[in-house]
Amino acid sequence: MKLVTHIVQQEAQLAIVHNNRLYNIKKINNTLPYTMKGLLNDWENQIGIFKKIDQEIKEGKYQSDAMFENANIIAPVNEPTSCRDGYAFRQHVAAARRNRKVDMIPEFDQYPIFYFTNHNAVQGPGDIDCMPDHFQKLDFELEAAIVVCKKGRNITAAEADNYIGGYMIMNDMSARTLQMEEMLLNLGPAKGKDFSTVIGPILVTTDELEHLKVPCKPNHTGNAYNLEMTCTVNGIEVSRGNVADMDWTFAEILERCAYGVDILPGDVIGSGTVGTGCFLELNGTGLLQDPAYKVQWLQPNDVVEMKIDMLGHLRNTIKKVDTDFSILALKK
Repeated sequence: MKLVTHIVQQEAQLAIVHNNRLYNIKKINNTLPYTMKGLLNDWENQIGIFKKIDQEIKEGKYQSDAMFENANIIAPVNEPTSCRDGYAFRQHVAAARRNRKVDMIPEFDQYPIFYFTNHNAVQGPGDIDCMPDHFQKLDFELEAAIVVCKKGRNITAAEADNYIGGYMIMNDMSARTLQMEEMLLNLGPAKGKDFSTVIGPILVTTDELEHLKVPCKPNHTGNAYNLEMTCTVNGIEVSRGNVADMDWTFAEILERCAYGVDILPGDVIGSGTVGTGCFLELNGTGLLQDPAYKVQWLQPNDVVEMKIDMLGHLRNTIKKVDTDFSILALKK
């Protein structure tokens, strides 16, 4: 099942997507939860009903409300309870460290890590408003993400996939100058990350991906999927990878997230950046190979488009806020 959140009469409402058409849940059955938050909070009781409706849609029982491209689509999980981002792709970590001329950190292979970002800055397709300081090395990060669909604590990786409601594309936007300055103090990332995390446009339930399941990496536990990932900037491909390249699985990341604390319906968790999945890595590799390499960062009005097999097409335009206010200028 493919789910989106769209704005109808100034209200965020849930719809099922089929053949590029939207089927509004509130119009189909107004006794059902018609927001993503409502569905996630009652997932185990409602998901079977929603899947039955999805099947009836495919059988032609209901009329579509809108074409996908004409709808006002926002982030599918538009009110996440939290937002974490992992660090699951060894290729990206190794390349980034090599480019900084430091050894691969052995702890990467010992346990998965994550950081918390600003769940109130999660957004979907459309414009991304950035402040002038953000344009000091503004970057995309090509990732996948999951949403938690039931409460859990101290869960094991072997059972953690049962807590995943679905998968999405994620663009973990990064203002690298802000990020690097803060992290000199061994705390963060914070202002380098908290202005925008983009997810969507579709949440795809795990049953839709069953036929693309592949073995996870040796000595790891959890589901893995053969889903090709790409990112273009202004129509030019800059990144390509695969969700199956994750070394740490989402199940293993969830195991760590839930240790001694509750994970909750609506928690969004990113995979971390795929290998080649950001300009920071691409620029570093380019300069290592050729000192004359022309580095690239995102600029105002750039169009960033991400695609992941089965998960759709996430398109954003980078916009510059009309202000000269700068926190970099406030440094003592």
